[in-house]
Amino acid sequence: MTLFNTNSISEVSRRCFMENVARQLLGVSFLPLAMQSAMAVTKTKTHAKQVIYLFMDGAMSQLDTFDPKPGSKVQGETKTLDTNVAGVKFGEHLPSLAQRMHQLALVRSVNTQTGDHDGGKYLMRTGYPEIASTRHPALGPWIQQLAGRGNDILPGSVVIGGGSGHPGAGYLGSQLMPVPIGDVRRGLENSQPPKYLSAEQFDDRMALAAQFDHAFKNKYRTQAVAGYTDLYREAISLMRSDELSVFDVNQETEEVRQKYGDNELGLGCLLARRLVSRGIRFVEVVFGGWDMHNNLFGSMAGRARVLDQAVAALLEDLDSSGLLAETLVVVATEFGRTPDINQNAGRDHHPGAFTCVLAGGGVRGGTVYGETDAEARQVEKDPVSVQDFNSTIAYAMGLPHDEQIVSPDGRPFTLGNEGSPVVQLFG
Repeated sequence: MTLFNTNSISEVSRRCFMENVARQLLGVSFLPLAMQSAMAVTKTKTHAKQVIYLFMDGAMSQLDTFDPKPGSKVQGETKTLDTNVAGVKFGEHLPSLAQRMHQLALVRSVNTQTGDHDGGKYLMRTGYPEIASTRHPALGPWIQQLAGRGNDILPGSVVIGGGSGHPGAGYLGSQLMPVPIGDVRRGLENSQPPKYLSAEQFDDRMALAAQFDHAFKNKYRTQAVAGYTDLYREAISLMRSDELSVFDVNQETEEVRQKYGDNELGLGCLLARRLVSRGIRFVEVVFGGWDMHNNLFGSMAGRARVLDQAVAALLEDLDSSGLLAETLVVVATEFGRTPDINQNAGRDHHPGAFTCVLAGGGVRGGTVYGETDAEARQVEKDPVSVQDFNSTIAYAMGLPHDEQIVSPDGRPFTLGNEGSPVVQLFG
């Protein structure tokens, strides 16, 4: 295996200081855009060019969505329905996705030992347990590091509705940080030049900043320092580009917005579709509200129906435009929920078995991989670790899940963290 050394990333603290000074000087507020990786990667198999990763924050119940157990004592109030694939059933609140089961691959045997939300989310996004000494990169920045950017102007990865706590680019450095979109309706904020500066004044300030930085950049000719110049060049290029309009879902018709659902996930999926159509490698859409310790059966109907409408609309549009073949759509969550219904009519944390879903990007639709017991409590067949699942995402993109990258403290890491891709999911 080839080893890539990222020791130059240790210069990031200096770079962040420079960015803060530059923001004050220029009157510009803009989060770092990712730079295209200079590494050449030999792809053994290419299906997907980009990923839409839909993260169900809070731990989605497998029994009430994609792995129901009809007739069992643990099924509770959620009824089941048939999908368009014989023998496969969903929870009753997913009727549209049930009619698209022929496009889906269910991985019903994902399991982990991490039963706390923060730890589970970190593990799903990075493939590593959270530790104090190292901040691991999330899938988006890692994939961009290996595959490069798909658009010369737009960022390599975006997180929609992620909130705080996302691992971001970790030790890969701020040049690979995903661009966050907090409110889909408002799009990419702080991306316009200051109104109190003319274009000429703005350019003058940039030239002055370059003069201040000249001696430092000549003395420290590192990748991180070079990234400082690239970051601002890319930010300004985007600010002045027509590409910026891709972040505005309000350009879509009311009919299209209603088709996805005028809500956090629906508009997030609509924006994700717009972004991957322009070549952005990785778009994560975060949809919370799945931590249902109380009144699960009352809450599940609304939450699952939002998921059902948004994902079905996304798959339909990607399919009709021809993008589904090159876009891997992932529905994931940090762990499952207990088969036992607690005294508050809810389900508690359960890392032993849960379901994640794949579609597009070369995935063989109509597939169910893995099997849980009669109560969806334990995996009985073909267990899939989080590391295996993340390796499968890499495999779908033709990327090496075992390519080692050395962190600034000299430790080698891989995207898959010793996981093995589930190749049976691909035709």
